[in-house]
Amino acid sequence: MTRTHHYNGLKTAVLLGGMWSLLLLIGYALARGTGSSLWLIIAPVIGLAQTAFGFWNSDKIAVRSMGAIEVTEAQQPQMYAIVRELSAAAGQPMPRLYVAPTMSPNAFATGRSPSHAAVCCTQGILQLLNERELRGVLGHELSHVYNRDILTSSVAAGIAGVISSMATMALWFGGGNRRDRDGGNIIAVLLLSLLAPLAATITQFAISRTREYDADHDGAELTQDPLALASALSKLELGISRVPMGQDPRLEPVSSMMIANPFGSLRNLFATHPPMDKRIARLEQMAGY
Repeated sequence: MTRTHHYNGLKTAVLLGGMWSLLLLIGYALARGTGSSLWLIIAPVIGLAQTAFGFWNSDKIAVRSMGAIEVTEAQQPQMYAIVRELSAAAGQPMPRLYVAPTMSPNAFATGRSPSHAAVCCTQGILQLLNERELRGVLGHELSHVYNRDILTSSVAAGIAGVISSMATMALWFGGGNRRDRDGGNIIAVLLLSLLAPLAATITQFAISRTREYDADHDGAELTQDPLALASALSKLELGISRVPMGQDPRLEPVSSMMIANPFGSLRNLFATHPPMDKRIARLEQMAGY
């Protein structure tokens, strides 16, 4: 396989740093507006608390929202055989396996660590893919677990949520005293309050896209078969266009974890997944095509 460098880990670190900087900037605006520097402490503490809760309960939240059912080896022998083989190759523990009762083809992994991980496939993906393609998909999902992408996505989602909430507070309390308002400080706070949540959301989705690229790459290295995943992604794009997942607010937090956008393809700053053609092209490049 051809080895390429896209520096997705560095991109993720830079994007997360930008989100933390934005959070502290809003904390500074609130500190100026209220006259209390306590907000510079409160802002990151709230961010950490919200992140910790989402991260610790990520497996329960994701599985419950999909209505997924834990399956035994007798029920899904192929799925168990593939995951057991890949887990052993990676030197990692066997995760719990689930099947979600939807014919929309997709899969996701969640959990705070390899020893507390869960991998879920929908009924649709189990029917759509052959064994080799399913192996490529499960290698991708296990790579999310091994790369601690659930932690990364939890941090990004937690910070984005706190930024949105605190931006609203800054709009009400961040204008400073009358002298500051007369000096135009209120305009800066207004712009910050309106633009910060948008910037946080765009950054969160950019982080999600970099993690998908890395999971594609590392999953292909784990299976030693990048073309299997490329073939699976091609089938998934067509399969999801035919049977998209229903729009449900409960599925929004899980959608970014899935191997493909369950609501159809987006090619803009608000896409949680990279374009399928680019993902497939990178995998074909790994295979030497």
